Amino acid sequence: MNVLVINAGSSSLKYQLMNPETGDVSAKGLCERIYIDGRLTHKVGDNKVVKDIPMPSHSEAIAAVLDILVDPVDGVIKSVDEIDAVGHRVLHGGMEFSDSCIIDDAVIAAIEKCIPLGPLHNPANLMGIRACQAVMPSTPQVAVFDTAFHMTMPPKAYRYAIPTEYYENDDIRRYGFHGTSHKYVARRTAELVGKKEFKMINCHLGNGSSLCAIKDGKCQDTTMGLSPLAGVPMGTRSGDIDACVVQFICNKYGMSVDDCLNMLNKKSGVLALSGVSSDFRDLEAGQAEGNENCVLALNKFFYEVAKYIGAYAAALNGVDVITFTAGVGENGPETRQGICDYLEFMGVKLDAEKNKCRGKEMLISAPDSKVQVWVVPTNEELMIAQDTAELVNAAK
Repeated sequence: MNVLVINAGSSSLKYQLMNPETGDVSAKGLCERIYIDGRLTHKVGDNKVVKDIPMPSHSEAIAAVLDILVDPVDGVIKSVDEIDAVGHRVLHGGMEFSDSCIIDDAVIAAIEKCIPLGPLHNPANLMGIRACQAVMPSTPQVAVFDTAFHMTMPPKAYRYAIPTEYYENDDIRRYGFHGTSHKYVARRTAELVGKKEFKMINCHLGNGSSLCAIKDGKCQDTTMGLSPLAGVPMGTRSGDIDACVVQFICNKYGMSVDDCLNMLNKKSGVLALSGVSSDFRDLEAGQAEGNENCVLALNKFFYEVAKYIGAYAAALNGVDVITFTAGVGENGPETRQGICDYLEFMGVKLDAEKNKCRGKEMLISAPDSKVQVWVVPTNEELMIAQDTAELVNAAK
C-alpha cells in the first residue's frame, strides 16, 4: 500500500510516499516559498532534485508533488492511481477529535471550528487537504490530529482552575501536542519491553519539547497546554510562566498581548537564556568554551525536564520506563545524562557507554537501574501512514 503523508504549513508543504507496513519511504520532499515563487526539493534515496516551479497556491504545490512522483526520470510510481490514500497532519482537533478519521465535509467543518485554537496551523492544514481533494478527488484522505492522543487525559489533568464558563463556552483546557510522536513511541516501547500494561514517561525533546505521562498506552497528562507554549523551556519558547509576567511587560513597555506572546514563542527559551542560539549543539559548544549563559540555559532545561519527570512519576504512582525521543532526546547523550542525574532518588541509572548512542534505538539504563531508560527515535510520518492505512482498509 502506498500512503502519501502531507504536512502543510502556511507557505510550505512536506511530503513522504511510504509503505505503512514496512515503513519504507519511496520518496520525500519539501515544497517551499509557496505564494512567492515556489521551490521543490525531492529526494529518492540518496538522489536529490531541486526545481523552481511556480506555486501560487497549495494546489500547484500538490500538483508539483504528484508530477514528480510519476516523472519518468525522478519519480517512483507510474501513475497517481498507485497512491492508495493521503494522510494529513492536522495540528489542532480541539474537543472534536479523539482519534484520526477519514475526511469528509463534516470533518472539514470541524477542523474549521478549531481554527481559533490553532490559528496559524489549522488554516494551512486545510489548504493542504483541499488542494489534495482538488487534484485527486477519488483518493481517500485521512486527518491525523496532533492533539488526539492526549484526549484520554482525565479532567483533573486537562481542566484549568479558571471559571467554568471559559471551558464550557470556549473549550479552554489543556490539549497537548506532539501527540503523533508520543503515540508512536508508546506503541514502539510496548513492543520493545514486551508488554502493553506499564507506566512510562516519554520525553519528546527538541526545538519544541513536551513530556507525556502514559499508562497502558494511554495519555494521562502532558506538559503542553492550550497551545504549544506551555511546559518546559524550549528552543525559543519560554515554557511555563506566571501570567502576570505578560501583564507586567505589556504595561511597562507598551506591548500588545499578541506582541508579548510572540516574544514568548519566538525570542525566549534557551535562546534567551544563552544569548547564543536555540540549537542545543551550539549551547554545548558554548559550554565547552566556558560560556556561563550557555551553562545556565542547559542546566535550566535539564532541571525543568527532570522536575516534570518527577511530577509525572507521582501522577502515575510509579514509572517503569522513561523514553527519550526527537532531535535532542535521540541525539543528546549529555542532555539525557544531565536530566537523569536528578533522578537517582528514583533508582534511575544510565549505562555511560550505551548512553553515547545517537539516533539509535537503545536501552541505555544500567542493569541495576530500577527504571528502564530507552532512546526510541520517533517516526511521526509512519504513525500517520499507519493510522491512514488502518482507517482506509477498515472502510473498504
